[in-house]
Amino acid sequence: MAAGRRPARHGSHGGSGQAPSTLRGRGMEYAESREYAPGDDARHIDWRLTARSGRAHTKLYQAERERLTLVVADTAPALYFGTRVRFKSVQAARAGAIAAWAALRDGDRVAALRGSHAEAPVPPCAGPRGVLRVLDALVRWYAAPPADDAGLDTALDHAGRLLRPGSRLLVLADPSSIAAVAPQRWPALAMRGVATVLLLTDPLERDPPRAPLPFQQGRQRLELDLGMAAQRRRWRDAFEAPLEDALALLAGRGLRARALSADDASDAWLRLFAARASA
Repeated sequence: MAAGRRPARHGSHGGSGQAPSTLRGRGMEYAESREYAPGDDARHIDWRLTARSGRAHTKLYQAERERLTLVVADTAPALYFGTRVRFKSVQAARAGAIAAWAALRDGDRVAALRGSHAEAPVPPCAGPRGVLRVLDALVRWYAAPPADDAGLDTALDHAGRLLRPGSRLLVLADPSSIAAVAPQRWPALAMRGVATVLLLTDPLERDPPRAPLPFQQGRQRLELDLGMAAQRRRWRDAFEAPLEDALALLAGRGLRARALSADDASDAWLRLFAARASA
């Protein structure tokens, strides 16, 4: 397993106090204020700044910060499909669960959200309680396509409001969803910390057989002859090209991205996610 974030170093001379840190979090010495985010302790609201600005702000104190790990779940219908080992949606849920447990290991708060105008994000929370909340949400979201899916772009819009500098972001997405995201969202997310995108694929999508392939649509049975060059080109345009385009787009905008097949080990991507961001 890839090494996570190192624990904070304590002062070399002992004593009852904590060593000062350049990170901001909970402690005794006031450091700064920032806009309130869901999950922040309401007891630390900066009432004076809130009154002046008209927007809720919270106080941060000199201490080691609890970093935020945020899991963003794409719930596009294309994910609820699979031909080997498991559905892409199940692989997405498993990868998101691994990210949540990695957050617990690293001492992070963990949160999750999807593209919805009705369902609120799972708020940031530390410890096993935060992990279990995220796991419950992933099971619900990936058991069946949600009726109110508003798309990955909406999910990332919500994520941009929740993330703070130094956060860690994991996006679980179908490759075809990437093209629908506003291009300017990606660099803004990458600037917040370590941003990783897993593109869920199925072996059939990437390597179809060169033979007639039967499909069932309702009561209608269809057959697609993938031995024909024209049909294979159309297949590539539908499945392989969006994946290649998404990988190139994300890498060019500062995000870490890789394909995760439904038959891969669910933690095959973890080293990419756990690596520290460059200073």
